[in-house]
This record gives sequence, structure tokens and C-alpha cells, in this order.
Amino acid sequence: MATALTARTVRASRGRRRHHLRVLAFLSPWLLGFSLFFAYPLAATVYFSFFRYNLFQLTPVGLTNYRFLFKDPYAWRAIKNTLWLVVVMVPLRVLFGLALAQLLTKIKRGGSILRSIFYLPFLIPPVAATVAFVFVVNPGTGPINGIAAKIGIHLPDWFNDPNWTKPGLTLLALWGIGDVMIILLAALLDVPRSLYEAAAIDGANAWQQFRRITLPTISPVLMFSVVTGVIQTLQYFTQAMVAANASQGNADQAGTTTAPGYPDGASLTFPQTLYNEGFQQFNMGYACVLALVLFVVAMFFTLILLRQFHAFDDE
Repeated sequence: MATALTARTVRASRGRRRHHLRVLAFLSPWLLGFSLFFAYPLAATVYFSFFRYNLFQLTPVGLTNYRFLFKDPYAWRAIKNTLWLVVVMVPLRVLFGLALAQLLTKIKRGGSILRSIFYLPFLIPPVAATVAFVFVVNPGTGPINGIAAKIGIHLPDWFNDPNWTKPGLTLLALWGIGDVMIILLAALLDVPRSLYEAAAIDGANAWQQFRRITLPTISPVLMFSVVTGVIQTLQYFTQAMVAANASQGNADQAGTTTAPGYPDGASLTFPQTLYNEGFQQFNMGYACVLALVLFVVAMFFTLILLRQFHAFDDE
């Protein structure tokens, strides 16, 4: 009896072990990718943040890099600009994309053509799109300001005036709204028509239908658009760098040795500061600190937004 029980226990233990090995075998591609492309780089970033590192010499400095972050005026200017873009650009992109998507659901004829027209700017490479946009709104050579001046409207010098640079970047982002629009359009078309018909029979007006039917139904897609928009804006680099260089008449693009942030630091974003410190000044230790700050802030915003959307769904 005891021998049979022991044998059964051994077989069960071997079965569990084989099951665990099968699970690990199926998980191994993900575990390998996670280890190589996330866990190791994150650990290395934390490690190098305690050193003065210029790619050749590694000198321990303790918390000096972290303390310098609180004294760095360029980093704080970049943080201020990036948060401005997060607070202003992301909501405007989502609202504008939702408005365009809602409009396209109401158009019966020519909707596919308008859909393609609205989506095309998103397909243009970011560098080419930014250079073209800066040229179009340039007060000296662009047609937009010239046409507006002829009808008595004086538009600002978008990318040469520090007060209008971030609004200019926001207009550029709204021009390339195709990605947000097409996702929200798919979500709107997926809302059951029967819900609107039932609400109309009950006497609900258009706003009540939108508030009580449309928004709760598409809330997961809205959450995805906002969260990805925040993460992308926290990493906003190419458009700001190219716009600054193009507005100066500089043919160079991202990766030049010119100081970022023209004019007067108005277009300086946090990723530009990180890139400048790491790959232009070769201050890799401090760049690692900036990378960690960017990671923590992105995680913080993501968790807050997820919690807010879950609270909205529970109402």
C-alpha cells in the first residue's frame, strides 16, 4: 500500500515537472525577448546611472547624476515643454480624431474618399511631413500666411516665435491625425445600431445617445488612444528637432551637433535632452538617469489613465 502510494506520488511529481517544462518551453521566446530587450537594458541603465561614463572611462559617482538632475535648467525646461505637449496635444488629438471619425460615420456618399484624404498625412514620413509643414506655414515663403495676410488675417511666425512653437507642433500633430481617426472610426462603426434605435424610441437626443451609448462602448479604444498618445508624446523627438532645424534653414536633421530647442528652448523636449547628453555630450551616466525618469513618468501616466478609465467604466 505504501509502495503504491509512493509510486503514485512520484508519477504525479514527474507529471507536474513535465507540465512546468512544457510551460517554460512555450514561454521561452517571450522570456528570452523580455530578458534581452527589457530586463537587461533596464538593469544596465540603473547600473550606469551611478557612474560618470563617456563610453571609454567608467568612474563611480554615486548619486551625483541624480542630484545634478534637480539643478539642470535644460532638463527642467524640457520637462515643462514635454508636459505641455502631453496636456494639450494628446487631448486635442483624441478629440479631433473622434470628431472626424464621428463625421465620417454620418457621411453617406464620398466617405471613403474623405477617409483616405484625412489618413494620407499620417503615411508621410515624419521628417518629410515636418519639413513640408514648416515650409507651408513659413511667413516668408509659405502660402498659408500669405493667403491669410491678403484677407486681413495675420498669422504668427509659428516656428520662429517661442510663444507659438508648441502650438505649431500641435497643429502639425493634428494634421497627421489619421492614426487616431481610423482607430476611433472602426470603434464607432462597431457600435450596434440597435442601441441607437432603442434610445431614439425612448426619446434620447443626440448628446444623450453619445454620452450613454457611444462613449461607454468605445471607451477601451479611447483608453488605448490616450495611453499610446501619452507614451508617444513623452518620447516626442523627431518632429520637434526637424522643425527647429528647418525653421533655421538648417539642412541637417536629427543627429546634428547644433544645440536643440530653437527658438529659445521652446521646442526642447525631454528625449532631445536625453539624446544630447548621451550621444552628443557623451555623458552616458546622466543620460541613463534621464532615461529612467522618462520610464517612471510614462509608467505613472499609464497607471493613472488606466485607473481613471476603469472608474469611468464602472459609472
